[in-house]
Amino acid sequence: MAYSTIPKGSLYMNPKIYTGNGSTNNITGVGFQPDWVWTKCRSTVNSSRLIDAVRGVTKAIVSNSSGAEFTEANGLSAFGTDGYTLNGNLASMNTNSDTYVSWNWKANGAGSANTDGGINSTVSANTTSGFSIVSYDGNGSNGSSVGHGLGAVPQMLITKRLNSADPWIVQQHEITTGNPWDDLYVVLDTDAGRAGTLSVSGGYAPNANEFYVGNASAVNGSTSSYITYCFTGKQGFSKFGGYIGNGNADGTFVYTGFSPSFIMIKRTDGAANWELYDSKRLGYNSSNPPLYPDLNNAEGGNGRVDILSNGFKIVTTSGNLGAAGGTYIYMAFAENPFVATSGTSAIPVTAR
Repeated sequence: MAYSTIPKGSLYMNPKIYTGNGSTNNITGVGFQPDWVWTKCRSTVNSSRLIDAVRGVTKAIVSNSSGAEFTEANGLSAFGTDGYTLNGNLASMNTNSDTYVSWNWKANGAGSANTDGGINSTVSANTTSGFSIVSYDGNGSNGSSVGHGLGAVPQMLITKRLNSADPWIVQQHEITTGNPWDDLYVVLDTDAGRAGTLSVSGGYAPNANEFYVGNASAVNGSTSSYITYCFTGKQGFSKFGGYIGNGNADGTFVYTGFSPSFIMIKRTDGAANWELYDSKRLGYNSSNPPLYPDLNNAEGGNGRVDILSNGFKIVTTSGNLGAAGGTYIYMAFAENPFVATSGTSAIPVTAR
């Protein structure tokens, strides 16, 4: 019998839907104090906002933009024990009557100093859920290491330069069948396929204590500042993997070992938009329309991913998700585990 270390995924990652009010707006029901909040307007065209506890509540970056970090005076004003507070009329987060979704992760507060790598970092790590937020300043030296605090090998890294414009760099352990850490990446803010033109890792794979950065300005410019969101899979809670499309509306089934609450997918062998699905917006499957991390589009259209009790299934021939022979990477988090927590009180979880 396999067991999960996390009996309730929503204690560590939880999507939340809300309606803006154009004023002070206390968003509750997240289930924990979030340390990373990623918001997107559903009803109108607006860019996303990504805010975390390490950088501070007023510091925002945008997933569909390569732009630098900026101060958002009318955005998020505080993290709370069950959510967060918005403090003004901001179209991307809190316009009156507009609808929004936020995807929320729990790390470990504002973080602490980490000296595991050649570059010192500030790390907010949740080793139980396999997620950490890492802040560091670059040194411009190819192959430098940065401590990440996970205590396990990261399977996905999402990095953004903060002090100047540069693309979001996404690295993932199944981005290729060869060496996935040989300076291969996709970019979160565009639809471009897998690339290797920038030195983003120096050709070094991460280990249980450190990840490596090349000398590209997007990850390690001298005196530049960076944020990296680090993930490693936890059985029954999260999975970072890949699949191959079959070009059929009865598409590929991807086993995760849980019913996902969050799925983000990117084609790697060619240009295609990122697509993001969750279990909270308009219900499951065909009624659950995508949002696009690399675009500012409003929510719309029919869903093209079926959320199942033990994974998800592609139900489109779209190049974004299901092209014949297309290669894809994904990240997924659980709403409900498919396996129980180990120990004498464990109760097996069955498929539904």
